[in-house]
Amino acid sequence: MATDASLWSFVINAGAIVKIVMLLLLAASLGSWTIIFQRHMFLKHACRAIRSFEKRFWSKIDLNKLYESLKTHQQSLTGLEHIFYSGFDEFNRLSKQSSANPDAIMEGTERAMRIALAQEVDKLERNLPFLATVGSTSPYVGLFGTVWGIMTSFRALGAVQQATISMVAPGISEALIATAMGLFAAIPAVIAYNYFVNVVGRLTNHYDTFQDEFSSILHRKAHGNC
Repeated sequence: MATDASLWSFVINAGAIVKIVMLLLLAASLGSWTIIFQRHMFLKHACRAIRSFEKRFWSKIDLNKLYESLKTHQQSLTGLEHIFYSGFDEFNRLSKQSSANPDAIMEGTERAMRIALAQEVDKLERNLPFLATVGSTSPYVGLFGTVWGIMTSFRALGAVQQATISMVAPGISEALIATAMGLFAAIPAVIAYNYFVNVVGRLTNHYDTFQDEFSSILHRKAHGNC
């Protein structure tokens, strides 16, 4: 308890610049933890949605029935559902045009799926750059606070005739707290960023694979209707 009180007193008695640095690092840490929990839940839901949709898609369900079941909530579709709906909707629209040939139908269908895929990848990667920024810059921000605090301590020492450890230690201690806070903000952000990038990569591979497989199915369907 005494140590905690001492640390808190160092924070309270720190200089204005060091306090600003600490507040910035605290805000960065809170922001990164908020994003970490939000991204964890979002990516967890995305993984479940992939398994659920693939189970339906490969259960030999009629594609028109699957399309109609998704049509009722098309504005809220995500992941594979969005890619499937975008591709099949464009495929149906182009197939109804008498002037469209199979190659033109597939070109338009694949373009629609690529757009949907890009939108889904953007959702998966949302806010990840913030974690990367916090992880890479927080130690330097904390180091700036430490350097500034030590400079202030030594300037104060220059005004006295005789310096002692008891005069130097508090100033250096409060300065080093900024470095500790920088590391406290950076380490979880870096770990979470690397983990989320790996998960996003796996999900993106799932999306790419499904798009290729679905394109093959529609390609056979388009040329079979010639």
